[in-house]
Amino acid sequence: MQEQFLNHIARFDLCTPGDTLLLAVSGGVDSMAMLHLFHAAGYNLGVAHCNFQLRGKASDGDEAFVHDACTALNIPVFVRRFDTEAYAWENGLSTQMAARELRYAWFEEIRTTHHYAYLATGHHFDDSMETILLNITRGASTEGMAGIPVKNGTIIRPLLFATRAQVEKYAADKKLSWREDESNLTDDYQRNFIRHQIIPLLKELNPSLETTWQAGIEKIQGELAVLHEAFALWGKKYITQAGDKITLTKQGLQAHPQAQSLLWRFVKTFGFNFEQAKEVVQALRGQPGKKFLSATHLLVIDRDVLIITPHQHHWHDVTVAHDTTESTLGPWHLRIEPCAPNERGTSGTEAVLDASLLRYPLLWRKWKPGDAFHPLGMDHKKKLSDFFIDKKLSIADKESATVLESHGHIVWVAGHRIDDRFKVTEATKQTLKFVLTTQA
Repeated sequence: MQEQFLNHIARFDLCTPGDTLLLAVSGGVDSMAMLHLFHAAGYNLGVAHCNFQLRGKASDGDEAFVHDACTALNIPVFVRRFDTEAYAWENGLSTQMAARELRYAWFEEIRTTHHYAYLATGHHFDDSMETILLNITRGASTEGMAGIPVKNGTIIRPLLFATRAQVEKYAADKKLSWREDESNLTDDYQRNFIRHQIIPLLKELNPSLETTWQAGIEKIQGELAVLHEAFALWGKKYITQAGDKITLTKQGLQAHPQAQSLLWRFVKTFGFNFEQAKEVVQALRGQPGKKFLSATHLLVIDRDVLIITPHQHHWHDVTVAHDTTESTLGPWHLRIEPCAPNERGTSGTEAVLDASLLRYPLLWRKWKPGDAFHPLGMDHKKKLSDFFIDKKLSIADKESATVLESHGHIVWVAGHRIDDRFKVTEATKQTLKFVLTTQA
């Protein structure tokens, strides 16, 4: 098995002998076998162990066992105890999801702090099979049929080539010690139910289930690689990004027979679900302006494009005092500085105003219906809503528009136009420059 282990690492370029690796070790047979295999191969290792305090003395026994095993091998070990049940309750998570969030966040903290190249977990092929079956019951897409990835960023799974039976045989042959988690023997959890009830029935249909699935997963992963390449080419043609604003041309969807699936493949990274993708596609030929929200982003159907921007939660109005030099509102950053009387703004994102006409404190806020100002060059009021229409601003740009106000008068529609009444003239003796940028 040692040779298969090293061949698997080389085939998928998981790591090199010169890398320092952090191993996630629970004390179970899988992680102890992984620890033994890496140690036998001469890797420079560290071990991280989570005590979730869910099984009383048994959890403490696991912690002591892992600590003693690493001490015997002269391997540094990091241990963290978590109040898992409290975290699950506070965040509305199942105990299993809470434990997952806690461990991976802590693993990454240890990995980066102590400069380990990769985190290795003890997942084997049976884990991947169980994951696929769980994903199927939850209506997963093609990615869900590909199982657990061998490498995902800095996380590597060096045992995915082996079945549970192979890992257990290796541990027994090498006379390794490990800890049994009694919860794995019950059907209380969904994964255990699949392990003990579903997979044995599937093996009655196909005694070579693991071998068949290994070949099948390899096919799916190959097809996914082709799919990702084709999707990337489509994205280059129809998707553009400027800062946090992403624009998708309607044309890229309207002629496609599976537009909802195509759209969902893109927007799911922003928290939108498949049902929302279907609704967006159905609304493409309707009136512009329809909005869709995920937990983090806003999608707006404009005239010829879909616009995706970070979801703007309530922005509190900002007071700008006489001595203020910098301020922030939502994604915007405002810099204020004195300038020469003859200086003018070089673009819409800069406004040079007559400082003597400003009355403090200034107010910086989101625009609202009913707002009006005297656009530069005009001697009469114009509603901002009409001004935005004339400028052909997208709905998303309107959503993020702000104004700078002095004593109830808009002096600048930030990033667009100053008010004519506050412009610099030959009589101006002191000026201020306001520079608008987006936060990095």
